Amino acid sequence: MSIQRALLSVSDKSGLAEFAKDLHEMGVELLSTGGTSKVLREAGLPVIDVSEFTGAPELFEGRVKTLHPKVHGGLLHKRDDDEHLKQARDHDIPPIDLVVVNLYPFEETVAKEGVTLSDAIENIDIGGPSMLRSAAKNYNSVTVVTDPADYARVVDEMKAHSGDTTLGLREELAVKVFHRTSEYDGAISNFLGKCEDGTRCSYSLSLSLDQELRYGDNPHQKAALYGDFGRCFSQLQGKGLSYTNVLDIEAAADLILDFVRPTIGILKHTNPCGVGQDDDDLREAWKKAFETDRQAPFGGVIVCNRPLTEGVARIISEIFTDVIIAPDYEPEARAVLQKKKNLRLMKLNEGYLSAKKQPLIRSCPGGFMVMDRDHAALGLDNLESKVVTKRPPTEEEMRAMRFAWRVVKHVKSNAIVYARADRTLGIGAGQMSRVDSSRIAVWKAGEAGLDLQGSVVASDAMFPFADGLEAAAEAGATACIQPGGSKNDQQVIEAADKAGMAMVFTGHRHFRH
Repeated sequence: MSIQRALLSVSDKSGLAEFAKDLHEMGVELLSTGGTSKVLREAGLPVIDVSEFTGAPELFEGRVKTLHPKVHGGLLHKRDDDEHLKQARDHDIPPIDLVVVNLYPFEETVAKEGVTLSDAIENIDIGGPSMLRSAAKNYNSVTVVTDPADYARVVDEMKAHSGDTTLGLREELAVKVFHRTSEYDGAISNFLGKCEDGTRCSYSLSLSLDQELRYGDNPHQKAALYGDFGRCFSQLQGKGLSYTNVLDIEAAADLILDFVRPTIGILKHTNPCGVGQDDDDLREAWKKAFETDRQAPFGGVIVCNRPLTEGVARIISEIFTDVIIAPDYEPEARAVLQKKKNLRLMKLNEGYLSAKKQPLIRSCPGGFMVMDRDHAALGLDNLESKVVTKRPPTEEEMRAMRFAWRVVKHVKSNAIVYARADRTLGIGAGQMSRVDSSRIAVWKAGEAGLDLQGSVVASDAMFPFADGLEAAAEAGATACIQPGGSKNDQQVIEAADKAGMAMVFTGHRHFRH
């Protein structure tokens, strides 16, 4: 049978009037509530208010309007069950064949700064999820739509199937509804279920499949990506993403967002292996980043915080690169890079800025852990007041320390970075000893032919002993930025003074496991 009657009650009214007009032209009777009814009337469409349909007024400031047997009976009764049909006739409950509902914007409300508990509670939808679940449960007969993006599909199917939709589409839309209501309930419980210390007494996740990944860490491991990755990044070309590609893309985006000046970073296995910046020319920024380590970028990830230019694209195209990430691409740059069919070209979208505000979630045996993200390079405010050595840093050393500190927070611990004000010189990552990380950084700089004399050194965590600081001085560093906090801080300070080094303690650690 064709769809005869539709109930429309939406918070997001985008595309609503056009969709309702298509329904009306196909002979569908329109039921509606409140603001939705007003929008449809203003569009010149005939609408029956739900209160008129049920014979019951809206109550309690609209809190009760669709919670009525005539609404839910119209949705839930089986069209192929004689007893259900008899009860529907006896109680004057006509069928409702199409439900169009999206929910009060609870997630958007609680994401606002300073939201009150009262505002949050008023944005908990009751009637909407109830109607969605009733319609979805009876998807054999009822079409239910909760996403405006599906309006066109419903209209197309109705036009192609004599005013009805196919069972396949109804089932697909019903599954989408149950996912949405689960996601919605999870957001509510996550907001209201906070313990006194700010953690959550429970944590709900309900994420739909974004894409199947090519593989996990290795080709024999299956992997899939869930959530809203596509809002954060758009893939413009190249092979499908793997599990490690996604990790690298996240690490690269986090790194580049810590810099304001035109900057390019090169990463391998989520570790920066070169970062450079320039006031005007991205090509100069690339040159500085690439010169830090000419071997590691092979098959690595390149990221920049400005639209990628043709000049940089031509230089990059000369080496094998796995992924490039930029906020945009000049058309000429796209034309150059499109010649490399397998190269994954990713556009960093503004949606990533809001996604970064979400906590970091990592699986563990039996569950998962939730942690605040390490957003900003902490400790750089009033840096001049945090000098702990006899000699204060020069202005150039201070600039270099600020740059190095922003880089070192993205390097796996134990992390050591040698740098100047606009480029990295040597990076040591992920070693069991901080001294070993320093030695690797010095060795890498030597391999690249870079002079560490007059450089600064950044350590993501404290130097537990003076030997790490002494190794940096011996390598040529004249200034050091580190968190401090070791019981041997005084020994480290004395070693810096003896070497004539300047040193600041940020008071903040940026460990990255």
